[in-house]
Amino acid sequence: MHHFAYKEGELHAEDVPIGDIADAVGTPFYVYSSATLERHYKVFAGAFDGVPSGVFYSVKANSNLAVIRTFADLGAGADIVSEGEMRRALAAGVPADRIVFSGVGKTRAEMAAALEAGVLQFNVESEPELEALSEIAVARNATAPITIRVNPDVDAETHPNISTGRSDNKFGIPWSRARDVYARAAALPGIEVVGADVHIGSQITQLAPFEAAFRRVAELVYDLREDGHKIDRLDLGGGLGIPYDTGEPPHPDDYAAMVKRVVGNIGCTLQFEPGRMLVGNAGLLVCRIIYVKQGESRTFAVLDGAMNDLMRPALYQAHHDILPVREPAADATRAPVDLVGPICESTDTFATNREMPLLAADDMLVFCTAGAYGAVMSSTYNTRPLVPEVMVRGDDFAVVRDRMPVDDILALDRLTPWQEAGARRGAA
Repeated sequence: MHHFAYKEGELHAEDVPIGDIADAVGTPFYVYSSATLERHYKVFAGAFDGVPSGVFYSVKANSNLAVIRTFADLGAGADIVSEGEMRRALAAGVPADRIVFSGVGKTRAEMAAALEAGVLQFNVESEPELEALSEIAVARNATAPITIRVNPDVDAETHPNISTGRSDNKFGIPWSRARDVYARAAALPGIEVVGADVHIGSQITQLAPFEAAFRRVAELVYDLREDGHKIDRLDLGGGLGIPYDTGEPPHPDDYAAMVKRVVGNIGCTLQFEPGRMLVGNAGLLVCRIIYVKQGESRTFAVLDGAMNDLMRPALYQAHHDILPVREPAADATRAPVDLVGPICESTDTFATNREMPLLAADDMLVFCTAGAYGAVMSSTYNTRPLVPEVMVRGDDFAVVRDRMPVDDILALDRLTPWQEAGARRGAA
């Protein structure tokens, strides 16, 4: 469910007309609904009422401070994969002891910063990382609480670019090595084993892959306890899918029922790292048509938004529903059109042969379900400024990231000393 709907012929974000935001900030821009963010969190967290558990929002899905703060105010922790994300979470009000540090490539500097901050745990993904973390903890006279991410070799049945639980993926400790690595962890100074971790991928739309992975990890927990390890936490990751186009992913209540049935009685505090399912449906990307161009055999609507603003279609061949801001008549003529951006790349295509109401220059369109992996993956390719992000609450809205001025992009670069000397000589 989300809080975007047509009212009096215009699409609204909660009670704010999209056109009013466009008048204030220009297009393209992202807009997020506070009510949707809050509802999705409460539905997910509420599904585990009565079970020792914690929700750690996966910051990589949408790292805007206002989004993180919305969840922090509801009691969420944060799942982070870099020092930068840790600093974002802390700046947004997430206590350090509600932060879990995941990721396959933590640097020594990042580990040191996380130890100094006092994060809740490190989800360790490799033996070299484990050895490095031990060395850093000892050098700082600290103890690093860890889980070890095990790779259960389960097919998540999702897009291959977002599958993380197969034996040929880069993530986690191979299943066959898990007990040996836990034994090594227990012997290392500066390391405290506190639990186990598994995450098999993203945008998973069936419960069966989750259940297969969780059953394997439950067996491992019993084996590890027999080996003498104290396993009090079980981090089950995230990955629950959302409806981008067809099909209805499992409801959080159904997911929770499965989790409780499979691992609810193993004596662990359960940890979850949802990202996409909390923020995906809470965001739109709003664009304006620059031109409608008639090709030899196709019609193209050229938008002011581009692949640098929303990478998912180019990166994953992802589908987003696309709606006009002005509500079309029920009997409006529709025709196939290719919706493309202005970047000089053939991959700068959002949709091909999409049936749309007849479009014209200056019409505004919205890309639905763009709150996850949208603005957070954007870039300044073609020296295109990062677009504004706006948050809505009821009939009010606020800019939570300004459009980046081109001068700020240019200021990141500098000439070499010899080029500057040549420029001074030329000026003389």
